[in-house]
Amino acid sequence: MVSFLPDLIPALADADAPNDPDQVLEAFLEWTTDRGIELYPAQEEAVMHLAAGANVVLATPTGTGKSLVATAAHAFCIAEGGRTYYTAPIKALVSEKFFALVEIFGAERVGMVTGDSSVNPDAPIICCTAEILANKALREGKAADVDQVVMDEFHYYGDDQRGWAWQVPLLLLPRAQFLLMSATLGDTEKLRTDLTKRTGRPTELVAGATRPVPLSYEYVLTPVHETVERLLDDNEAPIYIVHFAQAAAVERAQALSSMKIASKEQRDRIVEAIGGFRFTTTFGRSLSRWLRQGIGVHHAGMLPRYRRLVEVLAQRGLLRVICGTDTLGVGINVPIRSVLVTALAKFDGNRMRHLSAREFHQIAGRAGRAGYDDHGTVVVEAPEHVVEYEAAVTKAAGDPKKQRKITRKQPPKGFVNWTEATFERITNAEPEALTSHMHITSAMLVNVVARGGDVFEHVRQLCFDNHEPRARQFELARRALELGRTLIEAGIIEVDREHPVAPGRPRLSLTVDLQANFALNQPLSPFALAVLEVLDPEPQPDSIGTGNYALDVVSVIESTLDDPRPLLMQQQFKARGEAVNAMKAEGIEYEERMELLEEVTWPKPLDEVLEQAYDEFAETQPWVRDFELRPKSVVRDMYERAMSFAEYIGFYDLARSEGLVLRYLSDAYRALMHTVPEDVRNGELDDLIEWLGELVRQVDSSLVDEWAELVAPVGDDGLPVVPPAPPSIVANARAFTVLVRNELWRRVQLAALERDDELNALDPAVDWPEVLDEYYEEYDFIAVDAAARSPQFCRIDTERQGSGFWDVEQTLVDPDGDHAWRIRAEVDLGASVEEGTAIVRVTEVVRL
Repeated sequence: MVSFLPDLIPALADADAPNDPDQVLEAFLEWTTDRGIELYPAQEEAVMHLAAGANVVLATPTGTGKSLVATAAHAFCIAEGGRTYYTAPIKALVSEKFFALVEIFGAERVGMVTGDSSVNPDAPIICCTAEILANKALREGKAADVDQVVMDEFHYYGDDQRGWAWQVPLLLLPRAQFLLMSATLGDTEKLRTDLTKRTGRPTELVAGATRPVPLSYEYVLTPVHETVERLLDDNEAPIYIVHFAQAAAVERAQALSSMKIASKEQRDRIVEAIGGFRFTTTFGRSLSRWLRQGIGVHHAGMLPRYRRLVEVLAQRGLLRVICGTDTLGVGINVPIRSVLVTALAKFDGNRMRHLSAREFHQIAGRAGRAGYDDHGTVVVEAPEHVVEYEAAVTKAAGDPKKQRKITRKQPPKGFVNWTEATFERITNAEPEALTSHMHITSAMLVNVVARGGDVFEHVRQLCFDNHEPRARQFELARRALELGRTLIEAGIIEVDREHPVAPGRPRLSLTVDLQANFALNQPLSPFALAVLEVLDPEPQPDSIGTGNYALDVVSVIESTLDDPRPLLMQQQFKARGEAVNAMKAEGIEYEERMELLEEVTWPKPLDEVLEQAYDEFAETQPWVRDFELRPKSVVRDMYERAMSFAEYIGFYDLARSEGLVLRYLSDAYRALMHTVPEDVRNGELDDLIEWLGELVRQVDSSLVDEWAELVAPVGDDGLPVVPPAPPSIVANARAFTVLVRNELWRRVQLAALERDDELNALDPAVDWPEVLDEYYEEYDFIAVDAAARSPQFCRIDTERQGSGFWDVEQTLVDPDGDHAWRIRAEVDLGASVEEGTAIVRVTEVVRL
């Protein structure tokens, strides 16, 4: 039986036992031996340095067991009674590490803080994102309860947007021991010297380790499908085909589906492993088809449960080919023998450019995993137009006439070319030296002021005692002075000259209470609260807002969330298409149409009200300008359209980005739950929040029941591939009632627009054209405003619940107020549970 690590460490097994690093080291080595693990020399060297109290920069190749060194570091620290922080760049890696450490150290010793959620936050081992620890360091400085910091994927230090979060702990936590880990760090001499100076500990570099699984590199001029075919024939699967766009990864999977990727036996094993997994979306149904052929897809736009399914199937060695972006394998132990890189250039958000040496080696390092492979293969494709030219030359070999007709295809506009020389240079290049990207914001200053003490000195150190060149340090200082004056003028910072902290340096303090998670999550929440105070739950003609209080609250919260850019672009595209049709109908000329079209964007409810409120709020709380207000309508749009998640994805053609949309909805749900006080809610808003939570839960329960439902990574214990099914949708009566009302309201909207075909598709038992002809002979329109959608016009009778049905009736609101026309339907509870949404069947539309 494998030992439980804390039981082997005297200081943890017995609270009265003294800590002895040598005993902890022996216990750790006994634990690894028990698990059949023999340490590599680099691992052993790093563990010895950590036991001696040194900082360690672990710059060894992928697959050399850096996670095991981190485990040893945590053990040394908590055996001493200290507190250790593990940081990573993405929440998915943080949560995976949380579960792994719980398995090793026990649930009571491990916690997690990600900004929007926390589990056991007082535990001695904390897993968190880098920003969490950076803000803790800013607010508490050297007094922070942090004895050790383990930074995974430390190459993010060089990220121009987020690099500050990896640097701040190095600057402000001098008593902590640091373990900095990455396979692609480059020259770290200056960094190590600086860290030794700050912490008073030696900083040891462990690098140059021989990769346990050697890599071979190859540049090919064959089309991707031929390259894949050859690798499969040479037993070089699993193959990960790397693209730099999600759409390209999906298109590749579709293209390869015509090939025989897996044998019948392999396909049968996949089908058995997948079992009853629910593929409920348009993309999911395509993924199901590809998986059953041995082809996986993996990118950030997928639903989390689809990504986890691909990862688990890959971990079991069931997938022969995976098409994706470079998201697979970031801290996840997935066996991949071959990496096929489709390009050596990518769009970085601003321009097309060549991959850096660091980026390339991060990708290449996924090939060949220790314990799975004895070698790894990295293949790089030549540009597509070059491949096509070479194929034409080969085909025309020996035929001068055909050879003369061959012309070189020109690459697309803006294309950044690469050649075999580019390939050779990048494969032999060392990762670039990490570059500092320190910056100063109002939120950072507010955190520093909250620390108290000599604020001037703290800020001076932050600006001048960092890793930036001198000229850049002066820029940071000027920025800090500018922001500081603004905060003082706004009354956020109070200057006390009568009680200076040092000669010539007044005492500075905050005049506002800072929430515990300030600048960690939803920094615009205080602004949202201020706006909610002026919204009227019972809107009057002169009230601020659109007249629908619940939806206006949603719009306020949505304006504080990050933009789901692909969805907004699709909303804008659809809005412009509708605007063009309307302008054509009005006879507006082309040039004027094009000018007017520039003003059409995605829906932004309360845009002017929010912008005005934001400016007023910023006058007294200028730090808010560090964060951009983003009016938009996603939750509101979905609710107003009465659509399910799948229908909404289909309406905006977002199959490739459904994971991004669901994460946004999940963030909106949490923000509504955590930000909107109970005393400003009404029944309709509570119903809407319940609906949103249940919608997210039914699509992917892990995003709402994150800590209760999330399944730990599959190991040798053979955990099932299929995650737990979401709870019965009928069990949440409040949310289910909203879903039922939405189904009826959709019929009302379609009837108001006289869309017979769509109504007939929904309700084949009803002759909708005849119904609408009769209705419009009597009335001019069907009301679809907020009042018409009121629950008072939707009657739900649960008397037949025991038989598995509800009876429902929706009143059509006519201009005369007769309320004589009714839509009658039944709700099939059993089918609703099965489908994860309300199944409503209209039986008749009648006039009373």
